[in-house]
Amino acid sequence: MPQDSQPDLSTFLVSSIHDMKNSLGLLSAILEKMLADLTPACQPQREQLANMFYEVKRVNANLIHLLAVYKLGKQMYPFDPQFQELDDFLREVVAQAQPLIASSKVELCVACQPDLLWHFDSDLVSGIINHALNNAVHYTNSRVKLIARQQGKLLEIRIEDDGRGYPPAMLLDGSELGRQAVDFASGSTGLGLYFALQVAQLHRNRGQHGSIRLENGGEYGGGCFVLLLP
Repeated sequence: MPQDSQPDLSTFLVSSIHDMKNSLGLLSAILEKMLADLTPACQPQREQLANMFYEVKRVNANLIHLLAVYKLGKQMYPFDPQFQELDDFLREVVAQAQPLIASSKVELCVACQPDLLWHFDSDLVSGIINHALNNAVHYTNSRVKLIARQQGKLLEIRIEDDGRGYPPAMLLDGSELGRQAVDFASGSTGLGLYFALQVAQLHRNRGQHGSIRLENGGEYGGGCFVLLLP
């Protein structure tokens, strides 16, 4: 077979990722129903299912991010920033995360500056916040806070928790996040942070572009994921 007639490997990879993503979406829906059907007396089973639910959602999110990064790199993603009312936007994001929050018995507090309106791609930004929320729910002790407010000429969205915080190696300059080598020991690929960084930098206004930052501290004293959009 001539070399130029061989199929593009990326076509198979993208098709396989789509297929795996759909299967994991179905599995996630089944686990969500199973969690909802459990009685309070089934606490050990609930904890096991909640951990499984988190892992399924985490892998599914990674596949979605991988597809988005591929399409952004190929300039195939329909980037579509629109004005969003932050109060409504956050309510929709929290609704998507609610099954995991409920199964983990974590207290979520949402604080949004009143009448806050901003221009961004809602699908991409909700992908960032969902990923950060899922991580915060998994690693927190008991509380997570989602904050949206205007800081100068930037929109700041923060996800804070009362867990142990980020390890020192992750507290890098925002431009370096997501560029670390894959850690095979921990299973960390950095894909979530790389996706967040690419999406943030895609948002530009008056010579500024978005950024992300990891901190320790905040109101709850744990880890803080920060997204800034111009």
